[in-house]
Amino acid sequence: MTPGLPPGIWRPIVGALSVCLTLTAVAWSLNLPRSFGMAFYPQQFMAVVLAFALPIVFLMLPARRGAAREAAPWYDCLLALAAFAAVAYVALRYPQVVNFIFSRPPSAYVPGLVIILLLLEALRRTTGWALVIIIAVFLVYAMFGDHVPGRLAGRAQDWRMLTGYMAFDSNGILGIPMAVAATVVVAFILFGNLLSLTGGSRFFTDASLLLMGRFRGGSMKIAVLASGLFGSISGSAVANVTATGIVTIPMIKRDGYPAHKAGAIEAVASTGGQLMPPVMGAAAFLMAEFLQISYAQVALAALVPALLYYVALFIQADLEAARLGIAPVPKSEIPPGRSVLAGLHFVLAFVVLIGALFSLRWQPERSALAAALTVVVTSLLFGYQSVRPGIGRLLSSFEETGRAVVEIIVISAAAGLVIGVLNVTGLSFNLTYALVQIGGGSAPVLLVLSAMVCIVLGMGLPTLGVYVLLAALVAPALVAVGIEPIAAHLFVLYFGMMSMITPPIAIAAFAAASIARAPAMKTGFASAKFGWSAFIVPFLFVFSPTLLLIGEPLDIVFAVVTAGVGVWLVSAALAGYVATRLSMPMRVLFGLAGLMALVPAGAFAGAIYSDVVGVGGGAALLAIEAYRAREQRKKALS
Repeated sequence: MTPGLPPGIWRPIVGALSVCLTLTAVAWSLNLPRSFGMAFYPQQFMAVVLAFALPIVFLMLPARRGAAREAAPWYDCLLALAAFAAVAYVALRYPQVVNFIFSRPPSAYVPGLVIILLLLEALRRTTGWALVIIIAVFLVYAMFGDHVPGRLAGRAQDWRMLTGYMAFDSNGILGIPMAVAATVVVAFILFGNLLSLTGGSRFFTDASLLLMGRFRGGSMKIAVLASGLFGSISGSAVANVTATGIVTIPMIKRDGYPAHKAGAIEAVASTGGQLMPPVMGAAAFLMAEFLQISYAQVALAALVPALLYYVALFIQADLEAARLGIAPVPKSEIPPGRSVLAGLHFVLAFVVLIGALFSLRWQPERSALAAALTVVVTSLLFGYQSVRPGIGRLLSSFEETGRAVVEIIVISAAAGLVIGVLNVTGLSFNLTYALVQIGGGSAPVLLVLSAMVCIVLGMGLPTLGVYVLLAALVAPALVAVGIEPIAAHLFVLYFGMMSMITPPIAIAAFAAASIARAPAMKTGFASAKFGWSAFIVPFLFVFSPTLLLIGEPLDIVFAVVTAGVGVWLVSAALAGYVATRLSMPMRVLFGLAGLMALVPAGAFAGAIYSDVVGVGGGAALLAIEAYRAREQRKKALS
């Protein structure tokens, strides 16, 4: 038996490190060091957070993924100690070393090499091999890029300078992704943990049951609504599937829905949470940093496409329920309205969050902390269905938050390696040039190419890692051909997220399939069908930013209304049902009318006529279907 620390020792250490991580992030977000007259570089703060995070990984996660952990073996204890020492050294010596990293002093490259190697191992333990291999390829390119032929040739870097640069420079490990993870993400996950701890998650599920349970296919609509609400503050599509899917998927199956479609609806609803403000899997905050705009601008731009995504899913769920004759949820399972109303105080936290972000223009992390404080105060005063946690349980949320954010912090730190390589080698410019050349300077061709690249690169990667990779590699090429920067970044985020529900590696769909006990690939293909809008809407807002609420008010209203009609018509075509079952020719006509209505008026010259024809044609088709349904009812009664 390998000697090591027993659970009674390593678990309290992990707990203490987790609490320290959360408290450090909260203190920095509230600017407490400066209030006490202490001044630090932001990179020193990030290094302290990473110094807490890496040992947690080595003590908590075994070297072989999926294995049970009892005692922490001696070698993991050694790795945890080495990681803490190396990153703590960077935090302490940062002001003295940072200005000399390009002269390759041992004080920079020795801790840098240790940090990179241990960071990659921590990344492997938390996410698997995919992201590790990608980053390793980038690091090899950084040292031997001059041997790459053609336009992708880069400036080769000495390994000592490279490791020091990655460990100390603000474009490396301690860069923008790490800054966002160590402040914004920690604050929002603390908010989410407190919301769950005080009964907020249960309140939103109960509210979804109360609002949707009485309608046909109510279980599916509950899944869409509950997963969207939870997913909008969750940092992971897969975590969202597992958190809400264990409740919603059995409910949908029990109502008579096929298992693979039950899993697919949950997977699509959960993935959409990463595209819905306010949190968007932390990508929104990072996007604001990359684009140098306010978070409010990102959230507003993302709102309409996300709503269209959920409208499409909701309509398909409704029409599929009608086609299959699925009844509402039994009344016995719907909570009484009075008990749900007792949880309305949770809504106040979101009012505070939105007010602080948009009216007071606070930083996202401060806004989230204000919302978290609101949850604590209102829960202690009112509670929800006899849930009123004590002070000790509330304080334990700091430990839970520290454990929960470790994966995102490790991913963000590793993402800094990619950004560092792109900056120091010139690969970013070269890759942008190569993509534009391959696309022939044509925006449509480049968009199709970029969409495929995004889906492939996003396979198997977590939300934040997907966005950082695509924002660095693909988005600059889209901006280079004249696409609005925010549209380009949302485009790559959407297609990166679609890898979660697009076979062959659709990890959100596969997670839902395991809960539904359905074939994985069959669930994946059903997910791609339910999530169809996310494959089309990004192309539309790229060509006409009115769907991003950019433009004249009347143009925006017209674009949003016609897009909503288009989404309804295409969803009906895919479901094969409106008032009655649709024949194949009618499904084709509904689909064509919907696609024409979806095209925003400013997408190209004469696009407004496409909207008019699509909406008019859709109205005519609906009238025909209404007449057919009436005739069928008459025959049934006669």
